[in-house]
Amino acid sequence: MITITWWRPRIACAARSATTDRLTTDRLRAAPRVCRYTARMSDSRQVFIGTDCGATMSKVGGVWSDGTTVSTKLYQHPTSSEAGSAAVVAGWIEAVGKYLGQNGLVWDQVSGVGLAIPGPYQRYGVLGHSANMPAQFEGWDFYNDYAQALAGKAGRAVPLTVGNDGAFGGVGEAHRVRGSGTGGVLMLAPGSGLGSAYIDARGLPLSGDTLAGMETAHMAVPLHLLGAKPYKCGCGRSWGCAELYTTLAGLPYLLEEKLAGYPDHPLARSTDAPKKKALALRGLAQSGDPLAVELFDFQARAMGYHIANLVLALDPEFVVIGGGLMDPESTTESFRERYLKIVGDTARPHLWPVQRERLRILPSTLGELSQAIGAALVALYSARS
Repeated sequence: MITITWWRPRIACAARSATTDRLTTDRLRAAPRVCRYTARMSDSRQVFIGTDCGATMSKVGGVWSDGTTVSTKLYQHPTSSEAGSAAVVAGWIEAVGKYLGQNGLVWDQVSGVGLAIPGPYQRYGVLGHSANMPAQFEGWDFYNDYAQALAGKAGRAVPLTVGNDGAFGGVGEAHRVRGSGTGGVLMLAPGSGLGSAYIDARGLPLSGDTLAGMETAHMAVPLHLLGAKPYKCGCGRSWGCAELYTTLAGLPYLLEEKLAGYPDHPLARSTDAPKKKALALRGLAQSGDPLAVELFDFQARAMGYHIANLVLALDPEFVVIGGGLMDPESTTESFRERYLKIVGDTARPHLWPVQRERLRILPSTLGELSQAIGAALVALYSARS
């Protein structure tokens, strides 16, 4: 029997004290050959788990030690943020346990966990004011809470890496889209909010000096080109945050305005809450409902303008559109093709000629799993380093 000892000194960093950091470094330096040998011998059993914390649902994904995906089947669990941070963490643990069971895995095989969670942050692992989470979550030390819960469930310390959900989603998609190439990858994932990431030639996300880099959801879109009003965002800005015109976050506003032109539409007569009406639109669009199609065409145009701004700043080779709109199990091929065509047709006139020729706008291949898989990959990369 081979005992995996490499992780125990490393995860001491979970508390992030200076003394612990020194002890961790000293132990690793003292036994580097044992650590490398143990990791190699256990590769066939290693699995790295990614948790993606969304505003309403949290998802789980996993990769093996060679970076291949354990499963592309979506597993999600209610985030339950309305019940407080302890309930959120308990939900993450329960979701990971069920994911392991569904894939014939056990906690002993988990060699690292990555957590993708919306920013911004006060510091590493501590939430700032989030537009998509309850106000009382500001200042939440989710890193230590999750690390302690993982250790309690696994019966040992489990290495944990955390970061922006959009950035981690970009890691997952970049790993697949460029193969052995090194072209820059811009990832945009419209869902409850707008996840954003730029992945460099090394496969790592741009985070910025305060961990708030690539928070593009709260950049302004050109409202004069969209012919839209400046809705107030959950972040507090009222200049027309991109998130409100490209994601579920803004659909209730857009739907309310558009329904005036569709007085006989079922949603016009519905007594459901605005958010519930908005949630029905994606399904309606798949069957060609004119109102739903018009709204997603609008969102595609807004995304195109947003991409044009970002391409001028970052100059990537690839733009990957992720989130539920690109999930083959949730949308039709014709819907996805229409959406991507409008995005490209809107963006390209605003780019430099060489960018128009070189840029490739592609659908994600991981769909709603991109952030969970990306988080798992970051956990793997952290272990390798």
